Amino acid sequence: MNDSDDILADLKRRFGDSAIGEQPAADGVPTVWVEPAKVHDVLAHLRLAVPGPFEMLYDLTGIDERLREHRPAQAVGDFTVVYDLLSLKRNADVRVKTSLPGPSDASDPFDEKHAVATVTDLWPGANWYERELWDMFGVAVRGHPGLRRLLMPPWWRGHPLRKDHHARATEMGPFEMSDDTAAQWDEMLRFSPEDVGWRRRGRDFDYMFLNVGPHHPGTHGLLRVVLQLKGQSIVDAWCDIGYHHRGAEKMGERQSWHTYIPYTDRVDYLGGVMNNFPYVLAVERLAAIDVPDRAKVIRIMLAELFRIISHLVFYGTLVQDLGAMSPVFYMFTDRERALDIIEAITGARMHPGWFRIGGVAQDLPAGWDAMVRGFLDYLPRRLDEYDRMVMRNSIFRVRTKGIGQVGADEAVAWGATGPVLRATGLAWDFRRMRPYGGYDQFEFDIPTGSRGDCHDRAAVHVQEMRQSLRIIRQCLDNMPAGDYKSRHPLATPPIKDRTMRDIETLIHHFLSVSWGPVIPPGEASARVEAAKGANSYYLVSDGSTSSYRTRIRAPSFAHVQMVPLLCRGGEIPDLAAVLGSIDYVLADVDR
Repeated sequence: MNDSDDILADLKRRFGDSAIGEQPAADGVPTVWVEPAKVHDVLAHLRLAVPGPFEMLYDLTGIDERLREHRPAQAVGDFTVVYDLLSLKRNADVRVKTSLPGPSDASDPFDEKHAVATVTDLWPGANWYERELWDMFGVAVRGHPGLRRLLMPPWWRGHPLRKDHHARATEMGPFEMSDDTAAQWDEMLRFSPEDVGWRRRGRDFDYMFLNVGPHHPGTHGLLRVVLQLKGQSIVDAWCDIGYHHRGAEKMGERQSWHTYIPYTDRVDYLGGVMNNFPYVLAVERLAAIDVPDRAKVIRIMLAELFRIISHLVFYGTLVQDLGAMSPVFYMFTDRERALDIIEAITGARMHPGWFRIGGVAQDLPAGWDAMVRGFLDYLPRRLDEYDRMVMRNSIFRVRTKGIGQVGADEAVAWGATGPVLRATGLAWDFRRMRPYGGYDQFEFDIPTGSRGDCHDRAAVHVQEMRQSLRIIRQCLDNMPAGDYKSRHPLATPPIKDRTMRDIETLIHHFLSVSWGPVIPPGEASARVEAAKGANSYYLVSDGSTSSYRTRIRAPSFAHVQMVPLLCRGGEIPDLAAVLGSIDYVLADVDR
């Protein structure tokens, strides 16, 4: 009996065969259906009672099922709530689903009768996911400590990821805002401590509330942080997100499978093709497409180049946040060298959109190897210099050591991944634990910290750049020959030598480029170890030329939710160190 069978058998023994329904999934993740009244009990059992418990709520989202045609082995209902759980001890997943009827009025949120129970008592990181569920789908969550809008402003009407909500601005009338409306909306944005459960006064003192952002250099974009202060000490923090929300998941449900690829680049806009990676992997699992070895190695080489590019931005801006001006200029210069390679290979820099369903857009150009080899010879010496300039700098060490500490168990419960998790001492990396896209053929180490503080998060990033150089050198020395894209009929667009032989192949090429492939019905997810942590796409196909449901699980979302945890007990200047050390991108948070 494999681990999946063991999980399903255990749930059936505990809750009965009739209470646990099974659903096959293209990604092989055991998927079970549970009636709403028993969801919390089932999740509590998986979290607390099974050997090798599921310590992490990896993701939580919804699906509006009302227009879906292909639903084999699924519960019948208008909406589905999906819980993705991860057990690090088992190195296993389980997907728990429950089905809910829709409200009587399509524009209304759910009532308490048709709600799900909160799981914030099991995983503290569920807080924002449940708020997002209500915000995007209108699904009520009983017992949630503060169920309110998360990504949309408080005056927004409707729930954007419902199928009856508009997908484009052109589907609405012209936007108008009177002076009275502007004043009303401004008042809605006024922060009230009572709204988040804070007190204004202690026994013999008043708390002070400091608004940081949304326009503040230390927030790295439009993030609003409100601090509850006692003198210089941070008692608590509250984060307001959504200023960068552009409906990336909604866009995935209106674009064709192929034309959505460039949109993924704009999520973690520092990660480039790293955003394409989980998306195309998930589509390839749905379509059963095997990728040629040469395409696999090209993908890995570019992904690791973008890991270095992203980490150099992290390194320079973190040091700048703490008061050192010179390093960011040196590191951005090195980043430009890496972007020159990306441009030479893909034709673009920050947003190449270069991965394709089945492979990559083109073969490597002449001279690529000389450029890559020169970069591999150049950067290690620069990293040595930055170690002396930054990591051994006494001011940097004082500002980061012991600041923003979190333990491994707590980090897992909040959904931390990537360098934030590895800084606590857990050597969890999807490239090693669940090799994807060919990573099983490469040798590299997993850097870890021990204290889980700002300094260890920085140190892990630095060491990861050295490991990425090691991986890129293996790509350079062992680049396979062969196709750069699969010859599977659903690979898009087809390889050029198959398009000009006769009218049939030319028509197929035209349809593949314009409409895109028709992906078989099913569900699949794919996870990658992106620069900032675990990034994944969960895709639902209804047998069409576009995705029925596109879910983006972004690492920055989970990490920014941890900011209050990391700040409590610190001083005001520590906020800059904490924000810089978790290495988030706000488009990655808001999507």
